[in-house]
Amino acid sequence: MKTRILTAALAMFTVVSFAQKKEIRRAGKAVEKGEYQEAKNYLQQAEAQLASADEDEKADFYLYRGYALVGNGQNVPTADLMAASEAMKKAKELGHGEAEQGMAAVSNALVNAAIEDQNAQNFSEASKKLEASYRMSNRDTVYLYYAASNAVNAKDYDQALKYYEELQDIGFTGEETIYTAVNKETGEEERMASKEQRDLFVKSGNYINPQDKKEESKEGEIAKNIALIYIEKGDNDKAVAAMEKAKQANPNDAGLMQAEADMYYRMGDMAKYREILEEVVSQNPNDATLYYNMGVSSAELGENDRAVEYYNKALEIDPSMHNARINIAFVILSKEAPLVEEMNSLGMSKADQKKYDELAKERQQIYRDALPHLEKVLDKDADNIEAARTMMNIYYQLNETEKAEEMKAKIAELEVNAAAAPKQ
Repeated sequence: MKTRILTAALAMFTVVSFAQKKEIRRAGKAVEKGEYQEAKNYLQQAEAQLASADEDEKADFYLYRGYALVGNGQNVPTADLMAASEAMKKAKELGHGEAEQGMAAVSNALVNAAIEDQNAQNFSEASKKLEASYRMSNRDTVYLYYAASNAVNAKDYDQALKYYEELQDIGFTGEETIYTAVNKETGEEERMASKEQRDLFVKSGNYINPQDKKEESKEGEIAKNIALIYIEKGDNDKAVAAMEKAKQANPNDAGLMQAEADMYYRMGDMAKYREILEEVVSQNPNDATLYYNMGVSSAELGENDRAVEYYNKALEIDPSMHNARINIAFVILSKEAPLVEEMNSLGMSKADQKKYDELAKERQQIYRDALPHLEKVLDKDADNIEAARTMMNIYYQLNETEKAEEMKAKIAELEVNAAAAPKQ
């Protein structure tokens, strides 16, 4: 009696196992044909007896499940993308030879969906998908960095802090060389997986203008963001401690020192802020960008004369730094506001009218002092629409209507050209 029961059980197991294998194979064929819903149906039938499957069958099951869930990668629900990433990871753990390829497909779908979320300002969803893409292999650390950035934009500071601190723990710097080329058909610049791939595409004749672009270290930015998050949370001591920790690993990093200066600026410690900025410049006396940044900081503090000195120093090092010239013009134009306020406060007496006329002349001189800097920008950069707009407004204020209308026409032309230019 016992023997017959055992024999029946074995027979049942054999039938179930055979059926299970058949459903998994059918799911694989459905995936190959792009019939993803059919593949899901077969996998659902096989899943009930998955515990009794051998390792190879389980590996196949999870691989096909990952592919079926991600489908063609278009408009995939977040839950399916997350489940697909988990399925591919299990296929990899079970030793499936095609798991790496499958993980790459799911990762691409997650990243593309995250980009769509970013564009729609669904930053929280974008952050989750980018983290999931990173967790699939823990190799593409830049996705964790972008997950942190999106968490900041979503104001989920606790999650952002977790990601940033993890990036520090794994030694992430973000320094890399990016290989790009322009697709002749679309006119768009595309990033390639490697130099070899880029060179091969260019050799095919379908791509032109190959470029090697250096991505600078993001350590300073990460340290700054950690500190700013702590400041946002009202914990200045932890902000300072986080910055000190970052500096210990990179004591002479100019980016970190700039981040530290920004931190003290946010904390309102202007003496420490200036001290660090001056140290940064002393270590990098030929860095035009540093002088430019110091000019911006000084202008924000209301130290206009000092700001102009820094902008001029930046231009000595790099005469093509047009933003510095524009900012000098803006510093000059900032003198207008108090004059206008005083003019509006005057009455109708003879003395007030006289004072009004004097202030009006001063105001006109401010405009004339700003113009040469903007003209130099347009001489070197004829498409600089910001300089053109400011000049147009100045000409109107000076009652030089003909010049203002000429500049207005130029701006309209620049806007048309910008709208027609290929998106990069």
